[in-house]
Amino acid sequence: MDRLLSMRVFQKVIDEGGFAAAARALDMSAAVVTRLVADLEDHLGTRLLHRSTRRLSLSLAGETYLARVRAILQDIDEADRLASSQTRELAGVLRVLAPPVLATHVLAPLIAGFRQLYPRILLDIEVAVFQNPPIEDYDLTLMPTDEGFDGDVIARKISATEAILVASPEYIKRKGTPATPQDLAQHEILRLKALGQHRRSWRLFNAERQDEPLDVTVEPGLWINHTDTLIRAALDGAGITTTAVELVAPYLSRGELVRVLRPWIAGRLVLYAALPSRKFLPERTRVFLDYLTERTRTEVGQAVAACENC
Repeated sequence: MDRLLSMRVFQKVIDEGGFAAAARALDMSAAVVTRLVADLEDHLGTRLLHRSTRRLSLSLAGETYLARVRAILQDIDEADRLASSQTRELAGVLRVLAPPVLATHVLAPLIAGFRQLYPRILLDIEVAVFQNPPIEDYDLTLMPTDEGFDGDVIARKISATEAILVASPEYIKRKGTPATPQDLAQHEILRLKALGQHRRSWRLFNAERQDEPLDVTVEPGLWINHTDTLIRAALDGAGITTTAVELVAPYLSRGELVRVLRPWIAGRLVLYAALPSRKFLPERTRVFLDYLTERTRTEVGQAVAACENC
């Protein structure tokens, strides 16, 4: 018995909803399909399917076996594609999921360069706000997290950065410069609203020491779940906010924003690329990950260096 063929036939019977439909999909006779499934059951010593004239259903053993068969066949197919991709031009659709801020500031700047290198890889990017992203539905999902992230996902670390405090020169001239974190209670505060949460305690860290974090009570004048709008409000003098250093580096270098309360930061941010649960990556995903990692780390490094004296 060709066990691998029997496994593929068994899976196809379930996916197509019957022996006859599976036979048509596989270009086999119904008799051969029936025999291969029966041989598989004999080999395993258990019934995988309940058959009747009206319907076909999985047994309890069949449900367990099918889940493993799907994973095994997917791994085999991915291994075949990975091996053969070395001698084929890279091509195909790459599906990416990203929240708006990462789509705008991370993905958008690298699209043109990547497409020039790999014109036959077609990018299908979905931009959405998510709490529990459907990672299995995409080739790659960008996830911004804090440095303590320990999610139960397969992911590659892309880059790490710091969230700094900034305000416009006009705001500082009008309201003064906070000298200590406690002074923030007397200032207009602009906060990013994470997943609907309204936290009035602002946790700050001294980037030059390993002290315990400091929680400061503030009363934000603005809550918003959109980073670009938050930065725009800060540029217009609405108050003090925090954001990743690379997002505001151009404004800092031009003097449109200034950093406040150095060396205090609002945390360290890490960008991960989450992957579906499989052992082998398609080569198109691999080259995109490498390109994304190299470009993003370069951009973050340049932004941090440019802002050292801001």
